[in-house]
Amino acid sequence: GAMRHLPYFCRGEVVKGFGRGSKELGIPTANFSEQVVESFPSDIPTGIYYGWACVGNGDVHKMVLSIGWNPFYKNIKKSVETHIIHTFKEDFYGEILSIVITGYIRPEKNFGSLDALILAIQEDIEEAKRQLDLPEHLKLKEDNFFHLPEGKIVNN
Repeated sequence: GAMRHLPYFCRGEVVKGFGRGSKELGIPTANFSEQVVESFPSDIPTGIYYGWACVGNGDVHKMVLSIGWNPFYKNIKKSVETHIIHTFKEDFYGEILSIVITGYIRPEKNFGSLDALILAIQEDIEEAKRQLDLPEHLKLKEDNFFHLPEGKIVNN
């Protein structure tokens, strides 16, 4: 079910999330606003995906993305959280994040502990890195979608 929606192109403003990614997990994530989350296809399966991400007019980086309810944290609202596989010097709230989701790793699941969750995320990151080096995924890194016209804020 996941694959027929891919690649999925999405762009939106980065908003403050639950403040858990960096602090509890050591894995910072960028959160989209509710409007952007609601614009996702309603039948896109929840789970862990990978693809490419770009902040503003910056470089395009590998990313891992979670779509869903985060069973470990028992969220009530569906969220879309992007972990960009790159170290940024500062927060980028309010910036435009452009992503292309190119593949699916696994369904969402609950974890018995924070350590188990962190380990799973680290495995997801390694899997994403491997997949994104394949030619069919690599070609999307160069997509024109990532080139925002200068000074123009794009909202979909």
